[in-house]
Amino acid sequence: MLGILVFIHELGHFAVAKFSGVKVLKFSLGFGPKLLSRTWGDTEYLICAIPLGGYVQMLGEGVDSNGEEAELTEEEKAFSFADKPLSRRLAIVAAGPLMNLILPFLILPVTYLVGVQLPAYYEQPPCIGYVAADSEAAAAGFAGGDCLAEINGNETGSWNDANKALLGFAGDSLAVRINRDGRQLTLHLPEENSSLEGLQALGLLPRQAAVIGGIAPGMPAEEAGLEVGDRILRINQKEISSWYDLKPSIQETGASAIPIVVDRDGEPLEVVLAPQLKEETGDYLVGIAPMTETVMKRFGFVDSVRAGAARSMELIELTLVFIQKLFTGNVSAKNIGGPITVVQVAGQAAQADWSAVLSVLAFISIQLGILNLLPIPILDGGHIFFYLFEMVFRRPLSMRAREVAQQVGLVLLVLLMLLAFYNDLARLWPG
Repeated sequence: MLGILVFIHELGHFAVAKFSGVKVLKFSLGFGPKLLSRTWGDTEYLICAIPLGGYVQMLGEGVDSNGEEAELTEEEKAFSFADKPLSRRLAIVAAGPLMNLILPFLILPVTYLVGVQLPAYYEQPPCIGYVAADSEAAAAGFAGGDCLAEINGNETGSWNDANKALLGFAGDSLAVRINRDGRQLTLHLPEENSSLEGLQALGLLPRQAAVIGGIAPGMPAEEAGLEVGDRILRINQKEISSWYDLKPSIQETGASAIPIVVDRDGEPLEVVLAPQLKEETGDYLVGIAPMTETVMKRFGFVDSVRAGAARSMELIELTLVFIQKLFTGNVSAKNIGGPITVVQVAGQAAQADWSAVLSVLAFISIQLGILNLLPIPILDGGHIFFYLFEMVFRRPLSMRAREVAQQVGLVLLVLLMLLAFYNDLARLWPG
């Protein structure tokens, strides 16, 4: 995924540079030691060992093809980046991040055309099946059976609508109007909340039937003969109406052998098993996971283009809102993720289907495009800022000012990378 995104980004710089008559010396995917190299025409194409970026080196960027300072001849200046008009230099620099922003508009329609696998509850009314104990939602007074009607005045006809509304109000206090037993109530969540990660992060979970969707190998459930598709009816004579009834029922019994009655193909079946203690958390486990009902949504060609474009705009808007709230302090910097998080998300998508892979690719592409447009020296956005300064004041920023800005930008970028790596590691090893 990173290779594709880096290639698309550098291809933008490369294509516009070539179109503008600039001689491209190197087109590299990755940094560091050279792994593969091939020269076609004026350009050396490389694949390097560190796959976290790439670069396009053009004539007139201060070094020659050997990386040494060089004076250009009059003939070479005709193909030099530095000697091109300001508008062309600006277009070349902006082309990389813009290509990353354009890519989702091309690949997301494909996901809607192929078909998107969604949880069944996603398009259903946001009625709460369970409120997690000690959660923000529990503290605010939410209860199982509540149905969300509005969040800060925005109607929430489905779980998808509710999650979108939460993202738009990340870092703000929330006034949530709910329907409870035929009555309308308004519950409040303070500014310090987890709404950026959606309803479930607040402790609001959808209705979930007690149907087994996965069984862990070597755990009591497998040894007792439970199967995927079994619906749990009773645990130790206690009736089970939803998946959320399972944990307290199992914890009550401890490691004692308990009878579990399930519905298998319309027939009741009783098994006996003893939960296994997980010493790290003190929880007793039997080794089962819930079955999440999903629906496949497919679109025609025209509708898929519209849906893909709408989703791309939505992701761009949400990313900009996140960045704005991050700088204003309304969103914690703990939400920033780095390469480890990217690999985890990409790995989860790869285990699903091509639609999931393309969706994650589009999401990361937007992050990369917007990050590179930030006015931080050393990024494309920093160079764009320099060119806009030159355009407005009719003179370039002094060399000394550029050097200082580049140094500050490098420090900021390194600090951002360290923060992202720290957050990644903190998620892997909490505490």
